[in-house]
Amino acid sequence: MTNKALLFLTVILLTVTTIQAQNTKQLKQMAFADSLRLVEIYKDLHQNPELGFMEVRTSGIIAKELKSLGYEIITGISKTGVVGIYKNGFGPTVMYRADMDCNSVKENTGLPYSSTKIMKKQDGTETPVMHACGHDAHVTWMLGVAKIMMALKNEWKGTLVFLAQPAEELLAGAQAMVDDSMYTKGVPVPDYLLGLHTTTLPLGTIDNGVGVRMSGSDQLDVTFYGIGGHGARPEDAKDPIVMACNAVLQYQTIISRSIAAQDVAVLTVGAISAGTDHNVIPASAIIKINLRWFNEQTRNTLLDGIKRINEGIAVANGLSKEQYPTIKMKGKVYPLENNVALTNKINAALGAVITSENILTKTSASMGAEDFQHLVKGYDKTACNYLSVGIANPAAYAKAKEEGKKAPFFLHANNYQIDLDGIPLGTEIGVTALLAMFKN
Repeated sequence: MTNKALLFLTVILLTVTTIQAQNTKQLKQMAFADSLRLVEIYKDLHQNPELGFMEVRTSGIIAKELKSLGYEIITGISKTGVVGIYKNGFGPTVMYRADMDCNSVKENTGLPYSSTKIMKKQDGTETPVMHACGHDAHVTWMLGVAKIMMALKNEWKGTLVFLAQPAEELLAGAQAMVDDSMYTKGVPVPDYLLGLHTTTLPLGTIDNGVGVRMSGSDQLDVTFYGIGGHGARPEDAKDPIVMACNAVLQYQTIISRSIAAQDVAVLTVGAISAGTDHNVIPASAIIKINLRWFNEQTRNTLLDGIKRINEGIAVANGLSKEQYPTIKMKGKVYPLENNVALTNKINAALGAVITSENILTKTSASMGAEDFQHLVKGYDKTACNYLSVGIANPAAYAKAKEEGKKAPFFLHANNYQIDLDGIPLGTEIGVTALLAMFKN
């Protein structure tokens, strides 16, 4: 290469670098210029959480905001799902998903915008609720991203789809939207699918590795049946509470004795419900179970083990086959996998927003589970990227580390909280990722 050609190439590279720096600065300015509005939206959503398939207020806000920006709106998909579509010439179809639902958790953050809301669950019981998983931030980021992408529509070509999904916590909302014929109601099948999730890493850090990133999961109810009776005469009854307690202890032997030590699985009993009075043995008891796994063989071992334990307990208590415990499957998701090429492309683009040492790509797969990937299950040509955005206050995170803790709080905990500076930062990250996905 001649000196003249080398000089020309250097000028080109410097020009490209300068343009990229200017674009990055512009995105940051746009995200932070909108931060006051977005923070108010976030606080409102945080104070008004809604459980899965009940996100009526939340979906209404989303539909109104997206429509005001010029997106074509489709509402009522699987009750509360909302989609906004903007066709901007020839190019790829990119879908950005945000989940809307909250958790059955009583908030204990002490924040002035804390949730004090009580909701009635699908089973009729009442529960305090809060956004303990960051879905309020996910929705806020999406609305911020939607505004900037419309303002920058000359910078990209293709079809942009924003999807607000219900009932992620139930591991059911994504599949429910697909089953409600979303893709025959005007929603285009995406070439690329993007999702952002909050995580307890400090602000300014993201976790975005390739390959399998989250486990598969099942949620199921086991109902033990017995014979009710007076608490003073247990010999006349068959106590389902004792059976359920016995089962809870035996279930863990599936993990320790039926699954190889090199394999990974989790079996969690999240709730047991039975009876109402001190001196009455009830006729049934319900155990709510969550499973985590990475392959079908492990999943089958877990489910078969639960069934055998249930039936063994029924036999030991002299129950007829008609009274054997029943299993109700309530949700299943497969492991979540990030496309290698797409993830690397997005991480390269995010290097202009996050310092390279704070873009984590080598972390282990999480035992957490998601239904994000079920939006495109069966559509093998769709490439997915699901990245985690740190939202913990850096000082609080550093203090927690000094105290020997992993983080200042954890997902689904009653003190889960998002540093408000993470609202514009998450918006900037979302726009940067989308723009990269639209580029060839």
